[in-house]
Amino acid sequence: MSSGGVKTDRERGNGGVAKRVEGQRRVPLNRDRVLRAGVALADVAGIEALSMRNLAQELGVVPMALYKHVANKEELLDGMVDVIVGEIDQTIDGADWKDAIRHRILAARQVLLRHRWASHVIETRTNASPVILDYMNTLIGMFRAGGFSVDLTHHVMHALGSRMWGFTQEVFPTSPPPTDPEVLAAMFSQLAARYPYIIEVATARSHDEESAVGGGCDDQFEFEFALDVLLDRFEQLHEQGWNSSDRGRSTTPATRATSR
Repeated sequence: MSSGGVKTDRERGNGGVAKRVEGQRRVPLNRDRVLRAGVALADVAGIEALSMRNLAQELGVVPMALYKHVANKEELLDGMVDVIVGEIDQTIDGADWKDAIRHRILAARQVLLRHRWASHVIETRTNASPVILDYMNTLIGMFRAGGFSVDLTHHVMHALGSRMWGFTQEVFPTSPPPTDPEVLAAMFSQLAARYPYIIEVATARSHDEESAVGGGCDDQFEFEFALDVLLDRFEQLHEQGWNSSDRGRSTTPATRATSR
């Protein structure tokens, strides 16, 4: 008997569980419910645990019932990405192009941080759904509304790459360092003899233990730093009236001054 005199499911046998499953079955199954259940399962158990069988079990249905709403696991994953992208705050509120794009990309990052499995799934998609195309179209439109030429916008979208979705592939994946300070110091000493510049940089800043940037760097700071560098350069190129036919010429201030 649990506190307050209320019986637990264990004390009632499996009756409580059965009632919950029966309740789930009474809720009509549709595509949106299937996709959101897939997202929830991946959030809790990891994307590796996602299978049609496990998802059916979560929903209290037989696996074949899912195939009325998604043709296969790949279509399920496509739809789950749509759900994730749909969570991104796409408000603009009259901000200039630079602030608006920065806000949009950092909003995407916040969504990806809530669903840490999503970046890998996004990278493996081969078809762009209407939801994906709508997101990209509005992002491109923000550059165009800011006065960017079609040519420059084409190139800045390539430069942004996966950052538009709130993540980026970092320098190189590394294993977590030893927790023992003496072992860590010995390892760094040994590596420094051969890779002095790598160790110099790796030990220059305090680190975030859950970082994906390598060595535990502050993921959020590094992401925003790179984003701001890109946006600043985009702004410079826009103000210069840059186009791809100029790419063979230097665009440094000194060169521009002497070319006048």
